Amino acid sequence: QVHLVESGGGLVQAGGSLRLSCAASGSIFSINAMGWYRQAPGKQRELVAEVTNGGRTNYTDYVKGRFTISRDNAENSVYLQMNSLKPEDTAVYYCNAVLVQPNYYGADIEYVQWGQGTQVTVSS
Repeated sequence: QVHLVESGGGLVQAGGSLRLSCAASGSIFSINAMGWYRQAPGKQRELVAEVTNGGRTNYTDYVKGRFTISRDNAENSVYLQMNSLKPEDTAVYYCNAVLVQPNYYGADIEYVQWGQGTQVTVSS
C-alpha cells in the first residue's frame, strides 16, 4: 500500500506565495508521473501541473509563469511552488502519483494514487 501525504496549504493574501509538498511512502516499486490537481467548490477536479520521472513538466495555462512543479525522485516527493497567487487559485489541492507495480507474472501494472488534499485559500 502506498500513501501520499500533502502539506503546505494555508491562507495567503493575493500576490503571496505558498509551497506545497507531497511525499509518497509505503511499498513503492517505481513512480512514473507525479502531479498536482485542484478542486474548487462546485467545480470538477482539474490538473494544475505534472512532472514525469524524467523531469518533463506540463502546466495548465492559467498557472504558467506563476507555479513551478519539481520532483525529488530519491525522496519520492513532488513540490508545487505557487507565486503571485490569485483568489481564483482557492481550492483543495491534491497530490497524484502514477505508480508501477509488477504483478504475479512480472508484468508492470500502472495505478493511480491520490493524497488526502490540502486547502489553499487566497484572500483578495
